[in-house]
Amino acid sequence: MQLGVVGLGRMGANIARRLARGGHDCVVFDKDAAAITALRESAAAKDLRDLVKQLLKPRAIWVMLPHGEATETTIAELAALLERGDTIIDGGNTFYKDDIALAEQLKNKGIHYLDVGTSGGVWGLERGFCLMIGGEKDAVTRLAPIFETLAPGQASARATPGRKASSADTGWLHCGPAGAGHFVKMIHNGIEYGLMQAYAEGFNILLGAPAPYRFDAAEIAELWRRGSVVGSWLLDLTAQALAEDPELENYSGNVSDSGEGRWTVNAAVEAAVPAPVLTAALYARFESRGQASYAGKLLSAMRKKFGGHVETK
Repeated sequence: MQLGVVGLGRMGANIARRLARGGHDCVVFDKDAAAITALRESAAAKDLRDLVKQLLKPRAIWVMLPHGEATETTIAELAALLERGDTIIDGGNTFYKDDIALAEQLKNKGIHYLDVGTSGGVWGLERGFCLMIGGEKDAVTRLAPIFETLAPGQASARATPGRKASSADTGWLHCGPAGAGHFVKMIHNGIEYGLMQAYAEGFNILLGAPAPYRFDAAEIAELWRRGSVVGSWLLDLTAQALAEDPELENYSGNVSDSGEGRWTVNAAVEAAVPAPVLTAALYARFESRGQASYAGKLLSAMRKKFGGHVETK
């Protein structure tokens, strides 16, 4: 299939590369000319109008930009250029309530809108991206070959015994109507905060263990990767970070939050659903912006490993 891709940052560029490897044709655009030049396997567009012009009808354009003004402005410009039957995909981290309003606006113009929560970070090119999709079923069905190529595929995990197979087994899922994809991704990121905080606090306790104990955190991380119930890809990345920098001297411990953790906590409050772990993990990030700690540095290390995030010192 053919797809336009706007925004060639860490994930946007790898989305275009993975699709090209899978035999799809991409037309790409970014305000940074060097980012476009780096994607030699894709056709280049000089601006959004040129991008739309190069795409065959019905067009589909994936916007991969930071949530907020950058995404909103780009989608508004595309909406003015596209025609009935075309589709805009927002693969960033837009707030789900904004998706609902935007989908309704575009529907009035006959333009389909899909919100796609995209997980996989800088590793998505090789491992594939986990895709949480919201929007109209017909638009999702038409673009299924795109999602199948971007997702990890059947070999990424074992099938669950006794469960009927679905697209979730390959790493993508139509989660529901407009906003559903980003709602699921919002909760995903809230859980991510909690998991990261648990690892960070546990290793911090190991570091402060009483005499005569003096634990090697890197070796313990390697140990837990093998057969332990706390094993995970996140632990794999933690072990890698500790092997490279045992004292985590290259990390500030000043841990940012993308906004989705806050939205998750707000959603819990709105639904009157208790979420003490996720809330505490968010508050820990706020606290980290004071005096740096080993736990904060480990959180920084994990964020860099899975998402390429560099914390400000």
